[in-house]
Amino acid sequence: MSLTSTAHQMVTLASEGGEHSGNHESLSPYLTGGGALVVLLILLWITTRFNRDR
Repeated sequence: MSLTSTAHQMVTLASEGGEHSGNHESLSPYLTGGGALVVLLILLWITTRFNRDR
């Protein structure tokens, strides 16, 4: 079994999702991205508060 035939089998297996295609209808990409942005901005704000020159 060669590497190319193994890769082809894995891609074929992954594309035969049937009922579970991997996309969940309740997850909005805008909500997920916005939430991640808010969390990162909060972490940036916390980091800058602790990193002030005294």
